[in-house]
Amino acid sequence: MSNGGPKAPKDPTKKRPSIFVLYDKTIEAYKMPEGGSASPLFLDNKRLANYAKTIGRVEEEATLELLNSAEGFRKLVHSIGVSVACENTTQEAEFVLHMNGASDMFESGTKHVTKVVTNGSEVEIPLSDIDWYGDDVCVGRFLFRFASDWEVATINVCLYLNDGYTAPEFIPDAPVDFESGAYKEMIAKSFVSLGNNVRLKRAIEKAKAGEDVTVAFIGGSITEGAGATPSQKTCYSKVAYDRFCARFGTGDNVHYTKAGVGGTSSELGMIRYERDILSRGAKPDIVVVEFAVNDEGDETKGDCYETLVRKILFSDNAPAVILLFSVFENDWNLQERLSPVGVRYDLPMVSVRDAVVEQFYLPAEVGRVISKNRFFYDIYHPTSDGHRIMADSLDYLFAQADAAPTGAEPDYEALETVFRPEFVNVRLLDRKDGFAGAEISCGGFTETDADLHYVEMNLDNYRTPVLPHNWMATEESGDEPFVIKIKSPYLLVITKDSGKLEFGKADIYVDGEYVLTADPQAVGWTHSTAQIAYRGKENTVHTVEIRRNPETKDKKFTILGFGYEAPEV
Repeated sequence: MSNGGPKAPKDPTKKRPSIFVLYDKTIEAYKMPEGGSASPLFLDNKRLANYAKTIGRVEEEATLELLNSAEGFRKLVHSIGVSVACENTTQEAEFVLHMNGASDMFESGTKHVTKVVTNGSEVEIPLSDIDWYGDDVCVGRFLFRFASDWEVATINVCLYLNDGYTAPEFIPDAPVDFESGAYKEMIAKSFVSLGNNVRLKRAIEKAKAGEDVTVAFIGGSITEGAGATPSQKTCYSKVAYDRFCARFGTGDNVHYTKAGVGGTSSELGMIRYERDILSRGAKPDIVVVEFAVNDEGDETKGDCYETLVRKILFSDNAPAVILLFSVFENDWNLQERLSPVGVRYDLPMVSVRDAVVEQFYLPAEVGRVISKNRFFYDIYHPTSDGHRIMADSLDYLFAQADAAPTGAEPDYEALETVFRPEFVNVRLLDRKDGFAGAEISCGGFTETDADLHYVEMNLDNYRTPVLPHNWMATEESGDEPFVIKIKSPYLLVITKDSGKLEFGKADIYVDGEYVLTADPQAVGWTHSTAQIAYRGKENTVHTVEIRRNPETKDKKFTILGFGYEAPEV
């Protein structure tokens, strides 16, 4: 009787040496600007090599260097193993290997699409089966496409190596024991300072009494929820809010505001505070400020950060301010620059860096709580586990503030500033909510740009465009500059960055003198950048002109808005 099997089964194929660059990684798909639903994982700027180092344990520099170029990648890698696991195990997803091209980073490189069934089984893609383009520079991203929005999946990507190359044995990291004593000790190390707890205690007591309390969060992409999956449920702000509700709430009296915008610093944060926090309804009782890994992009090196802090502290309803210092995969943040603001104003401060970095380097066998691979989604953003650690660190602060006696009422007005926070009265001026005292001539900037950075605000299950009321010049716009005449002692110009080659530079002139050139290609992806056109001038009318640079005068350029001194506060 036949058992249904082959009479002469083949010997198993010997597996090649391999490097996991993604392992048991949870992703979430969202609507893409170009259409469809997908989750992109960006790999350029040596990020692929970094994954090989942190996840695959590769230490040989020569191997890592090969992953930084298209030529080296093809020399090293024989095939790519991909698996995708979803709750629905019968659907098909698409895996896209997207190479960055020399002539156009997003459009001209190789794009190879492979169908993958979402049951967790591996599909192996030989590189010899791929039709390579001639101008590939490096691996740009892996893209996972799905039939439905907000699909959550667990993925693995393994690089199988060509003959002559070796790789270390892969040993998965142990999961985090969130109930262990070592975990709780780690969380306690995040506590930098309780500071003056009067305002925080006031919010806690209001919540306990059943009064309405709003907890707000403002920051960059980590506050937006990047790396958390699903982001709106497991990002640190939502989990910290949930912890606060569980500790102090009496039902539905505690409310939530989340205003994270990826790739932006407190230079833009101080401008959008009214729109993204105050205009959402109830004035916040607590505001968590998270810019410790974004403010390298703040050209003032602290002025804008202190401005934002003072803007919140001096609000009519006197909210509590908590400074949260997150961390990058290379153990870096700006805590040393920014924490003096917290010391000067005696604010509660929490440092994720202080909690996790020391134990990242402990061997697993001697008590490591969490590895870098478990904490980081990529080199910038935490995983859901990392977001939970951030939330637990804030929750530890909430508990300490509740248990401590109430301090004396602070006198913030009497304190000398740390930096030059001269922008406290800054407001947003855009095409929708202009300033009546400004005289604007659009010139060739007559169109509205809809291809913008989109973010998930608050508990929204959709993505909102950042600064949609803008002015855009196109190829056919002509040479007429955008001119704004405004009475303000300073002016910040907010422009759109883009990786698309159809966008070019613009030159900015103040009172007839050239001051700077805004280059949308400097960063290479679609988001918003604020730059100071002028500051420290007399509070009289100044004329600012924005002209497309002669080198790229036929290309697009988008002005997203301005930050100016509000005449009445």
